[in-house]
Amino acid sequence: MPAKGSAEWKGDVPTGTGTFTAGDTISGGYTFKSRFEDGPGSNPEQLIAAAHASCFSMALSNLLAQAGHPPDLVHTDATVTLRRVDDTPTITKIALVTTGKVPGVDAATFADLAAKAKAGCPVSRALAGVPEITLDATLET
Repeated sequence: MPAKGSAEWKGDVPTGTGTFTAGDTISGGYTFKSRFEDGPGSNPEQLIAAAHASCFSMALSNLLAQAGHPPDLVHTDATVTLRRVDDTPTITKIALVTTGKVPGVDAATFADLAAKAKAGCPVSRALAGVPEITLDATLET
């Protein structure tokens, strides 16, 4: 099933505005300030962060269940860092921080499966060109 999104930009980059939609229910607006100056609104990097966190959480939950440990909860935060590299805005880092409530699993197994989920989820694979993707995985007791 193809996933669809769209965006529109009006005006020049410093003063213009953009809107986006993702699927049927997600929409928002973005500006130069919301993307590059920490201003109000959304930006494409937030969408990448949400996509990565969602995909990773689902992949880890699947691996845990396949290993006989269906999780009660897997929560993941993703932080996407945008910096200038050779005067070009570039995503230089994605930090994944995940916690899980998983009956019957030990911390080492959780960390191992989290690393496998990071390497194998489709969004991680699509973002393979990002120079640094880190993972902090914590099992809650």
